[in-house]
Amino acid sequence: PMSAEHTAKPKPVRILMYSDDRTTREQIRLTLGRKVGADLGEIVLEEFATHAAVMKAMDAGGIDLCILDGEAVPIGGMGITRQLKDEIAHCPPILILVGRIQDAWLATWSRADAVLAHPVDPIKLPQVVAELLRSRATVGA
Repeated sequence: PMSAEHTAKPKPVRILMYSDDRTTREQIRLTLGRKVGADLGEIVLEEFATHAAVMKAMDAGGIDLCILDGEAVPIGGMGITRQLKDEIAHCPPILILVGRIQDAWLATWSRADAVLAHPVDPIKLPQVVAELLRSRATVGA
């Protein structure tokens, strides 16, 4: 039986997207669409092109998930991920996009929660994002 909480409309999901590449940000936005799961709220994608802007948004709080471009310049997503995991208590899950899947081991150093390779897989990206959001929900963060 469905409990009352499942009938309520899920609250919007705030996703922080960081890449210095406008095409990458656009690709992520189009691939994610408005929802990644029937049980998850509508996606509010907040796009950032600079490290400083990412840190400011994270300090402000309310972000449910981060998608960071590991290939971004001058500061790549992996370095930012490590910084966020070090500095932010209850840091939201972070997905890193790497140039080659062979670079996935680097994401382990950064303590990313998930890694996908460029170009973004249109099936896998929404699946991974949904999994990360659900895992955060079960933690009760």
